[in-house]
Amino acid sequence: MAIIDWLVLIITLLSIVVYGAWKTKGSKNVQDYIRGGNEAKWWTIGLSVMATQASAITFLSTPGQAFHSGMGFVQFYFGLPIAMVIICLVFIPIYHKLKVYTAYEFLEGRFDLKTRTLTAILFLVQRGLAAGITIFAPSIILSAVLGWDLFTLNVIIGSLVIIYTVSGGTKAVSVTQKQQMAVIFIGMFAAFFIILDYLPEDITFQKALKIAGASGKMEILDFSFDLDNRYTFWSGIIGGSFLALSYFGTDQSQVQRYLSGKSVRESQMGLIFNGLLKVPMQFFILLVGVMVFVFYQFNASPLNFNPAATEAVKNSTFAEEYNTLEKRHLEIEQEKKTLQFDYANSDSDPSVKQQIIELNQLDAKNREDAKVLINKSDKNQETNDKDYVFIHFILNNLPRGLIGLLLAVILSAAMSSTASELNALASTTTIDLYKRNRAGKSDKHYVRITKWFTLAWGILAIIIANVANLFDNLIQLINIIGSIFYGNILGIFLLAFFLKFVKGNAVFIAAIITQLIIVGVWYIDILPYLWLNLIGCMLVILFALIIQSMQKVKIA
Repeated sequence: MAIIDWLVLIITLLSIVVYGAWKTKGSKNVQDYIRGGNEAKWWTIGLSVMATQASAITFLSTPGQAFHSGMGFVQFYFGLPIAMVIICLVFIPIYHKLKVYTAYEFLEGRFDLKTRTLTAILFLVQRGLAAGITIFAPSIILSAVLGWDLFTLNVIIGSLVIIYTVSGGTKAVSVTQKQQMAVIFIGMFAAFFIILDYLPEDITFQKALKIAGASGKMEILDFSFDLDNRYTFWSGIIGGSFLALSYFGTDQSQVQRYLSGKSVRESQMGLIFNGLLKVPMQFFILLVGVMVFVFYQFNASPLNFNPAATEAVKNSTFAEEYNTLEKRHLEIEQEKKTLQFDYANSDSDPSVKQQIIELNQLDAKNREDAKVLINKSDKNQETNDKDYVFIHFILNNLPRGLIGLLLAVILSAAMSSTASELNALASTTTIDLYKRNRAGKSDKHYVRITKWFTLAWGILAIIIANVANLFDNLIQLINIIGSIFYGNILGIFLLAFFLKFVKGNAVFIAAIITQLIIVGVWYIDILPYLWLNLIGCMLVILFALIIQSMQKVKIA
């Protein structure tokens, strides 16, 4: 990285931290600190909700997902607009009417204290893990690519977030997220247009899409009911709707964003704004990944994008075999480059397309063989390189100054998501656990305690980040963690909203049984994880109804 990149990166991040701490200093009561004084406008709410969900994982993993698997991942978000409408009509009016600080307060009045406490704990477990992953994701990748120390990166990202989140609470999170989203949009649009500019002179955007289509990258919709396929139209509409309903409707990291709204209408408009913009935003990020794929059809790409993995295998006894695979990789790239030019400038010659498909299959086999060698050389190395594709492109191809901006995008996204999570974790711990058992204290006391809990959760997130491991793909990992818990939590809330005859004991027992079953189903890998949201929701409702009916029979 050049000096200009370091300056852009450091100035951008420090400006956000200083602005957030300065703009929101002096929150003296719980209303200001946890609900932001209920001053947020709809656009602030919409951007804050979006920034909370759009972590560094989004901007690191999503382009890599598109590079390898194409645009189909966008189907994951198809259920989100549906969920936004339901939350606006059902959840928001109830939360505002009851003037709750957390979503889980509502459950005590509807059921009982133990159900409220259990649901809050389920949230704290999954969101505490997620907070560590949102710090770990950019750290592990930047450490591998830039050679930075992983522990130091985790501490830096976590500490920057803790500073302004402790200082200003919910308002600090909201005002900084507007700046972070501005950085993110500017950086991603700049990257997109520079990629197009880097393509060969006679390869227009339309031809680039044609090239991507020949390799199956533009297959957006899959209407099959294949349960082995994680991303289909149906899993997105059904499983995605339930995941989004639970995440945006019952996860305190999101609920807290729109509870800070000036009115019910401002909160509703903020969520609708998010629902309208989120799918196009994810489509665009995936499209950036597809354009990176097209770029590498005409420019040399590494056999494996993880530099640490490549270095490990090249320093092992398998170096010669790996070099052979690299030579084969270069030969395939040269063949594809010629064919891609021919296909782009022809009338979609099916014979040329078939040759491209066959070369893609050979390339995929070659890459898999490389992963086997990497694994043999060092079992601790991450062989799946999806999360390294975009950062490799940034560091090796973008002009000086823009590299610093794109790194600022990644770290800003990490900070925005982590800040929301720490803010929500601390608020839930204070309101649902601490205050519920230590009532009667002053507002100043609860604000001080919330700040201490923010610090504690921040330190725990940094610890989790330092012991985490990469999975298949980071954006999938974060959604898997959510899917294990969200369906159960959503089912509890739907019971609370719509089935008034079901009481607390039945829901509490049903929730425990459901959570154990969902963990078991996930562990033995029966279904794609998106379906866990639907199953968890249905099971807790079913079990609660059965247990409630059995209790009625006993009473009779």
